[in-house]
Amino acid sequence: MSTPNSYPESAKRQPSYQIYKFGPFTLDTVRQLLIREQEPVPLTPKTYDTLLVLVESRGRLLSKEELMKVLWPDSFVEESNLTQQISMIRKALGESRGDNRYIVTVSGRGYRFAADVEQSAEVKAAPPNPSSSPNETEAAAIGQKLTAESDLDAQQPGRTMSWFRGRTFLLGLALTTIVLILVGYSVYRQRSVKPVPQGPRSLAILPFRNLTADTDTDFLGYSLADAVVTKLSYVSEVTVRPSSAVEKYRNREVDLQRVASELNVDAVLTGNFIREGDDLRITCELVDINTKRMLWKSALDLKYKNLLTVQDDVAQHIVKGLELNLTPAEAGHLKADLPTDPLAYEYYLRGVDLYARSDFPLAIQMLEKSAELNPKYAPTWANLGKAYSASASFKFGGREQYRKAETAYQKALSIHPGHIETLIYMANMFTDTGRVEEAVPLLRETLRSNPSHAEAHWELGYAYRFAGALEESVRECERARQLDPGVKLNSSMLNSYLYLGQYDKFLNSLPNDQDLSLIVFYRGFGEYYLGDRNQSTSNFDRAFDLDPSLLQAQIGKALSFGAKQQPHAGLSILRAAEKRINERGVSEAEGIYKIAQAYAILGDSTSALRVLRQSIEGGFFPYPYLAKDPLLSRIRSEEQFATVMNAARQRHETFMKRYF
Repeated sequence: MSTPNSYPESAKRQPSYQIYKFGPFTLDTVRQLLIREQEPVPLTPKTYDTLLVLVESRGRLLSKEELMKVLWPDSFVEESNLTQQISMIRKALGESRGDNRYIVTVSGRGYRFAADVEQSAEVKAAPPNPSSSPNETEAAAIGQKLTAESDLDAQQPGRTMSWFRGRTFLLGLALTTIVLILVGYSVYRQRSVKPVPQGPRSLAILPFRNLTADTDTDFLGYSLADAVVTKLSYVSEVTVRPSSAVEKYRNREVDLQRVASELNVDAVLTGNFIREGDDLRITCELVDINTKRMLWKSALDLKYKNLLTVQDDVAQHIVKGLELNLTPAEAGHLKADLPTDPLAYEYYLRGVDLYARSDFPLAIQMLEKSAELNPKYAPTWANLGKAYSASASFKFGGREQYRKAETAYQKALSIHPGHIETLIYMANMFTDTGRVEEAVPLLRETLRSNPSHAEAHWELGYAYRFAGALEESVRECERARQLDPGVKLNSSMLNSYLYLGQYDKFLNSLPNDQDLSLIVFYRGFGEYYLGDRNQSTSNFDRAFDLDPSLLQAQIGKALSFGAKQQPHAGLSILRAAEKRINERGVSEAEGIYKIAQAYAILGDSTSALRVLRQSIEGGFFPYPYLAKDPLLSRIRSEEQFATVMNAARQRHETFMKRYF
């Protein structure tokens, strides 16, 4: 058996900054990557270490005992662990058992790396700082050359005197030439390198890809990326696309240029991950789309229990890679979060992922468990409040879940008073529950300190819409989409165009998603206003088929029955929906208004007026729209209609005087 002194460098756990090439593969020890034809080959941290030991000891038989001592120096492990690592290496290299191109198994003894290896010159110092400028790198190289010359002169004193006697003129000429070359190179660099774009950078952080077949860890891909997005939301010099805008890229091969064009960004962060037991490797790449430069690339190796550090590490690298200047307050927000219970953080990440998949009940369960284990983490409470609110509005959760949502938001703010996401989520709930006058100042204050926050602009436009400030609402929502074309793309519609009677603009503002019930309903609703009954009925039916539990889908189905001359079937759906709303205390006033519209269209004027009053009292009072809405034409002559409209007009006018 070899002595410890004969172990390869990796066994001593010393940095080994070398490049090894064998066959079509490159083993890059600077970035800790195995690369084949410029594409990284996924390896777990332990598999990478095993391959490196074998490559560094190429040609020499390594016994199983020796390998296990090197790879697991402080642990007792079964021999099967080593066998598994060898098997994974063979798979990564495309080598089947018995195919000895790379790894030769000596039965009962050990393993030998058999392929010819081309090794670069060893770099004994630490690798260069990625942030070092080209001039600094050149200066280091020149310094090394001068040092070598000095060493040679010291060994041969006569060489120096002879050099000065015979080459004085040549020295001066050489120095002049060097100066001219350096000046010329400097000018070339200035002209050839594209300048960094001025103004705020725009960035998309795509969901990380799971490189294993373990679907139980899929949740990490979206939720870890979302954590980084949230972390960077406080930085004014970069506009980060929200997770809702990039969710569609889950587990997909992507063309970065196309993604950047679709999301209107100039930088994209991609990543992948591998989990093996307690070990997790995350590899990230930050690319400048305009210059096609790799701004940062790294592999993060950590224990699974340390997941919380990922968002901090990646966020800090993005700030450095994009050369962002932080204010003291922004730097404070980017500081590492307080340590949290590992299981609590896993529940948090699972809850975030489930919310994105619209599984609100299960998201609530995960986030409640997280909050129970660690009640001091503000993002958990913020996302729990959002899940309660969504379930209350879209799944008939009602007053109890609205109450829980507000409690969750208050807890988040007690931990982190300036938490942007909490403020925005809470403002949205205020609007939905008839408290738009409380939502507006909250959002305006948020925008004073974060003027480029797209979601805050959108939510302010949403609040203005409820109060009837329709032109102002359009301006805020269009400003949000200017900042981020994907903002609220799959969860909110630009209804103010609809309420202004600009039906074509409304339809053109909708995304082309044909599989999301809410979007399909609103497409049908816009077509209904335009008088296209056949197309609107088709979309109403499809929305209901996609999600029959969605309130808007139920309203659309009722309108579809009306268009098919089956008003009684439609009224039956509306009455069941109204009953559930009243029993559970649902306060989504805009959705309730659509029930009033449907009642009016289907000929039940009494119910239409009752629900219309409920909607206005519940906080939906866009008087300019209500006064002209053609879908209410059948009840305008009713005696109570003027009284109900007067209540909407008074609250609308009071709102406009207060805020404009």
